[in-house]
Amino acid sequence: MLDFHRADLARLAARDRWRALAPRKGRDFASNDYLGLAASPRLAAALARAVDEGVPVGSGGSRLLRGNHPEHEALEAEAAAFFGAEASLYFSSGYAANVAILATLPQRGDLIVHDALVHASMHEGMTLSRATARAAAHNDPAAFDAAIRDWRAEGGRGTPWIAVESLYSMDGDTAPLAELRAVAERHDAMIVVDEAHATGVFGDRGQGLSHPGERVVSLHTCGKAMGCEGALVAGPAIVRDYLVNRGRGFIFSTAPSPLMARAVREALRMLADEPERRAALARRIALAGDRLSRHGALAQGTPILPLILHDNGRTMRAAAALQERGFDIRGIRPPTVPVGAARLRLSITLNVEAADIVALDEALREVLA
Repeated sequence: MLDFHRADLARLAARDRWRALAPRKGRDFASNDYLGLAASPRLAAALARAVDEGVPVGSGGSRLLRGNHPEHEALEAEAAAFFGAEASLYFSSGYAANVAILATLPQRGDLIVHDALVHASMHEGMTLSRATARAAAHNDPAAFDAAIRDWRAEGGRGTPWIAVESLYSMDGDTAPLAELRAVAERHDAMIVVDEAHATGVFGDRGQGLSHPGERVVSLHTCGKAMGCEGALVAGPAIVRDYLVNRGRGFIFSTAPSPLMARAVREALRMLADEPERRAALARRIALAGDRLSRHGALAQGTPILPLILHDNGRTMRAAAALQERGFDIRGIRPPTVPVGAARLRLSITLNVEAADIVALDEALREVLA
C-alpha cells in the first residue's frame, strides 16, 4: 500500500525538494506579519472584550444555516467601506477565497487570462472553472491584451477575466495595475486582483494597490499584514450575491469564527489609526534594500526581497546556515517557484529592528562567500 507515495517522496528528496514542518525560531525574516499585528496587545484586548461580551469561538455552521453571526456582517460592512467597494464577503482563508472567485464567477464561454506567476490558489480555481484559461507573460500588459484579442479572433464571445496579484509573493514586484485596468476597459473585461501581500502595506490607509470599480474584484487576506485569519473579497454587490448563491466553497463551508471576525474588524481600524506602522515598515524596507541588495537580493520597494540562488541544494544549505546564526529564513523551491529559480525569500516586517537587518547583511556575507 502507498508504494506510489513512498516513491514520489523519494524522488522529491533526490531533487532536494523534500519538505518538512519546522518550528519558528530566531529573528523573523520569514513571516508575512508585515506590520507586527499578530501579537499586538490591541488585537488581544479586542478579543478579550469580545469573549467577555459572549461572542462565540465557533460559528456552528455554514453562513447560510445558523453560522451567520452579527460579527460577520459587521465586518463585511466595515470592510466594504474601508476598501471603497459596494460589498465584501468574508472567507476562512485567502486560498479558499481565490478558489471560489475563479471557480464561480467566470462562466462557460468566458476567458481567464492570468499572469504566469499567480498564486496556486488561483490555479486551483481555474481548474474548477468552466471558463477557458490562458497564461500571459509576467507583468506584461501587452501579453494580456494580445491573449484577449487572439481569443476574440478565434470566436470568443464571453467575458474576459484578468487575474493578477498586486504584489507577487515570491518575487516582490508589483503589477502594472493601471495598464492592466486599461486593457480591461478596452475589452470590457473584469479584473481580479489578489491583494494578499499589499493589503495593510500600501495605500493611504493600507487598503492595497488596486482601486475599486464596477469591473474590479479584489481579495484582501487577513492573515498577513492584518495579523489575523481569513480573507475578504471586495467588489460590486452582485459579486457578493453571486458567491453567496453559487460559490460552493462558501456555501458548503462552516463559517469562520465570529471571534476572528471581531479581530479583523479591529485590525482594519488599526490600519487606519496607526499609519506610523507603515512608515516604520517603509524605513526598514529601504534599509534592507540598501544592505541586502549587495548580496543579490532583488529590492523593489516592497517587504519581499528574493535572493535567487537557483540550485535547490545550495538554497537549503544557505537557509540552514542562516537559521543556525539565529535568522528565521526559509528556502523556497519548485513548484512554488519555477525550476532553476530556488531562492531565499527575505521578508521584512516590524518584528525585526534595523540592527537585525544589519546583522543579516553580515551573516549573508559569511554564508554566501
